Amino acid sequence: MAFVNGLRCRECSREYPGEALNVCDFCFGPLEVVYDYATISEVVSHDRIAAGPLSIWRYHDLLPASGEDPVDIMAGFTPLLKARNLGKLLGLNNLYIKNDSVNPSYSFKDRVVSVAATKAVEFGFETIACASTGNLACSVAAHAARAGLKSVVFIPSDLERGKVIGAAVYGPTMVAVDGTYDEVNRLCSEVGDNYPWAFVNINMRPYYAEGSKTLGYEVAEQLGWRIPDHVVIPSASGAMFTKIWKGFNELACLGLLDGVDAMTFGPDQNTVHHPAITTRMHMAQAEGCSPIVSAWSNGQTHIRPVRPDSIAKSLAIGNPADGIYALKVIKASDGSAYAVPESLVVEGIKLLAETEGIFTETAGGVTVSALKHLAESGAIKPDELTVAYITGNGLKTQEAVEEVVNPLLVKPTMSSFEEALEGRAAVGG
Repeated sequence: MAFVNGLRCRECSREYPGEALNVCDFCFGPLEVVYDYATISEVVSHDRIAAGPLSIWRYHDLLPASGEDPVDIMAGFTPLLKARNLGKLLGLNNLYIKNDSVNPSYSFKDRVVSVAATKAVEFGFETIACASTGNLACSVAAHAARAGLKSVVFIPSDLERGKVIGAAVYGPTMVAVDGTYDEVNRLCSEVGDNYPWAFVNINMRPYYAEGSKTLGYEVAEQLGWRIPDHVVIPSASGAMFTKIWKGFNELACLGLLDGVDAMTFGPDQNTVHHPAITTRMHMAQAEGCSPIVSAWSNGQTHIRPVRPDSIAKSLAIGNPADGIYALKVIKASDGSAYAVPESLVVEGIKLLAETEGIFTETAGGVTVSALKHLAESGAIKPDELTVAYITGNGLKTQEAVEEVVNPLLVKPTMSSFEEALEGRAAVGG
C-alpha cells in the first residue's frame, strides 16, 4: 500500500486528494505527491529494500503507487560502472557512469512510466497516453502492452526513425504531429480534457515524475548507501533533475544514508530537505534548446521559452514544466548549468563509446560533453566522487553517428586485406 496522503500545490500549498490531477485549480501551479514520511520511517530499512525485486519496485515504500502488483517490465537497478578509462582521460579518479540505456525499452523513461502505469491501473483507466520526444512513447507503449491496456502516443513528425520503430512495435495508436514537442504537448492537454485517458505526463504527472527518484536511490545503494560529490544530468523538462535531488534528500531524512542522521518530521509529515546533503547538481542541456541553462546564466528565476533547434531531440523541450524548480535545485546544491555546443554532442557520444564501451543517444552525448567541460574547468576535482547519468540508448539515434561507418573494403584475399590495412595506417586511420 502506498504511503500517500494526497497531492499539494507546489506554489500555494493547497491540498488535493490523491486523484488523477496535475494542476491547482486556484493558482494553476503544479501538484506533487504528499507522503506520510513518519509512517514510512517506521517500516523502511536497508534490509527491506534489499529483499525487494531487482527493479524500481524495491523502493515501493517511497513510491506513490502500490508495489503489490505493479506494471513492471523490470525497469531499474541498472549498472553503475566505474569509468576508469574515461576518468583517466578527464583526470577524474572516482568517476562512475549510471547506465540507464539498458532499461527494457532502452531509456530511463521506463522508471517513470512504470509508476504512472501502475497508478493508472489503480484509478481504473483503460488507455494510457503521452506527449513524447521519443523515449517516452516507446516506454508507454511497452508498459501498456504489459498491463493489457490500450495506448496512444503523440510524437513530433520529425522524430528519429529508431524511436518511431521502437514505439510502433508494441502496437500503440501513434499520432505524428507536424510541430515541436511543445505543440504536441499543448494538443495533448486539449485531448486529455475530452478523452478519459491517463496521460502519463499530464494528468498523471505528479505520480509519473516520482519514478525518477529511483535514479537517486539506486546510485546511493550501489555506492554503499552514500551519495556522490557531483552528479551530471541531462535535462529537458527539468523533472528528472529535481527528483534525483529529492531522492537523495529522502534517503537522508529517513536515515538510510550511512553517517547521516535521520530527521524528525514536521507536522505536515513532508520534510524532504536534509542539510547534510552536499551533492552538487550539474545540469546539461544542448545549446540548441537550453532554456533552463539560459535562465541560470542570466540570473533569472523564470524560464523564457525557446523554439528548439537541436540534434538532441529527446531534450528538445522549449518550455520546460519543471524549469523553475530545477533552478532552485541548482542554487540549493551549489551546482551549475551548462549548454553543450551542438557540434560537441556527437563527440560526447563517441568519447563514451570509445572509452567505456557504452553507446548512448544524443542526450548522453550532452552529458559526457558537459562532464568533460566540468573536469577541464576544475569544477570537479580529481578525487571527488562523480556520477554521470546516461539516460538513453544510442541505437535509437543512429543517424547522429553514421559518419563513423567507414569499413575497409577488401577482396577475399590476404594481399587485398594487407594492402587496405597499410593504406589505412598511412593516412592515420
